[in-house]
Amino acid sequence: MQDQNPRYVSRLTKNTFALVLAGGRGSRLYELTNWRAKPALYFGGKYRIIDFPLNNCINSGVRRVGVLTQYKAHSLVRHIQRGWSHFKKELGEFVEILPASQRYSADWYQGTADAIFQNLDIIRAEKPEYVLILSGDHIYKMDYGPMLVNHVESGADMSVCCLEVPIEEAAGAFGVMQVNSDSRVIGFKEKPAQPAPIPGDDTRCLASMGNYIFNTEFLFEQLKLDAANSKSSHDFGNDILPAIIDKFNVQAYPFRDEKTGEKAYWRDVGTLDSFWAANMELIETVPDFNVYDPEWPLWTYQEQLPPAKFVFDLDERRGMAVDSMVSGGCIISGSKLRRSLLFSNVRVHSYSTIEESVILPEAVIGRNVKLKKCIVDRSCNIPDGMEIGFDIDQDKANGFRVTDKGVVLVTRGMLGQPEGFA
Repeated sequence: MQDQNPRYVSRLTKNTFALVLAGGRGSRLYELTNWRAKPALYFGGKYRIIDFPLNNCINSGVRRVGVLTQYKAHSLVRHIQRGWSHFKKELGEFVEILPASQRYSADWYQGTADAIFQNLDIIRAEKPEYVLILSGDHIYKMDYGPMLVNHVESGADMSVCCLEVPIEEAAGAFGVMQVNSDSRVIGFKEKPAQPAPIPGDDTRCLASMGNYIFNTEFLFEQLKLDAANSKSSHDFGNDILPAIIDKFNVQAYPFRDEKTGEKAYWRDVGTLDSFWAANMELIETVPDFNVYDPEWPLWTYQEQLPPAKFVFDLDERRGMAVDSMVSGGCIISGSKLRRSLLFSNVRVHSYSTIEESVILPEAVIGRNVKLKKCIVDRSCNIPDGMEIGFDIDQDKANGFRVTDKGVVLVTRGMLGQPEGFA
C-alpha cells in the first residue's frame, strides 16, 4: 500500500475538490433553526457546526472547498466570510460559498445530487480528479487522506464513508450498505427495519455518513443521467447510489479511530436532545471529542474578546464554575455554574444557578434565576427570578419546548422578545 507515503497522499488531496452540503434546515431542532440553517448552529462553546467539516478538509490537505447554501443562509454566509475567507486562490486554496443560484434550471436545489449538478461548471473549472462530497451538519474529526487512498487503490468509481453501528441502532434510522468480503457495496436500503449485517459480524452494519468520493468524470455522467430522470428525487442516497451499485465499483469505507481501530467519534446533532447531549459530552474530564488537540487545530471565526471573568467571593454570592466551559467575554457575577457550557459574551447576574445547560452567545441571565438542563438561544434575556427546567408542566405553560428527555429549549420568541438575529 502506498498510503504510508505522505507525498502520495498529498497529491491525492491536492487533486480533490470538496463540496460541503450546508443548505439543510434541521427541522427536528424546531425553533433553534427558525432563523438559521442547521450548519450555522453554534456548538462547543465557540464554533458553529459547519466549522467541523471545514476543519476536516483543511487538516486533511483538501484546500479547495465549496460550501453549498440554501435555507436561511445569512448567518452561515457571514460566518464563512469572516472566518474562512483568508485562503489564497492564487495558491490553489479557497473556501467559497455556492448559493442556490438556478444555474442549470429555474429551481432551487431539489436534493443533494441536484445541488452538485447545479454547480457542474464550477467543478469543471477546477479540473479535480476527485470530488469529495460532505454533509455539513455533523460533529467529527476525520482525515480524508486515507479514504482517498482506499478509493484510488480499490479502483472505485464511488466510495461511501460509513460507520459500523449496532443493527438495532441503525434500524429505521440510517441508510445501510450491504457489502461483500471486499467491501464492495452490493446493496443499499434507506432506513431499513432489518439492516444487512457486516460480513462475519451479525451484530453490526454499515451506516452511511452521507460523505462520498467520486471520480470526477464518473460523477458528471451520473448527475446528468439523474437530472434527466423526471422520476428521481435527485438525492445521492435515494437515487444515485441504488442506480449504480450493480454496474459500477462502489466501495464502503468504514470510519474508524486511527489509534484504536474502533468506531470513531461522530455525532448527528439533529435533535434537541442530541444537540444538548453532544455539548454536555465536551465538559467531561476526558471527553471522547477533544477540542484541545494541538495535532488537529479547530479554526473558526470569533471576534476578539476579553477573558471570561468571575466576580464576588461571598458565601451567598460567589462567581464560580465547576465542570464547565466558559468562553471569552463572559461575566459570571456572583452566580454558580455546574456542568454547563457558555458561549461568548454571556452575562450571568448575581444569586443565579445554572446546571447542565447550554447557553448560546450574548444571552443575559437575570438575578435569582435557576436553570437546569436548558438550551438558551442567542441573545435571550432571562428575567429575574425565573426558574426553568424544574417543573415540566410549568415550562410548557410558559411556552417553552420540552423534549421527551426533559431538555428545555428557550428562545427569544418564547420570551416575547424580538427575534431574527442568528
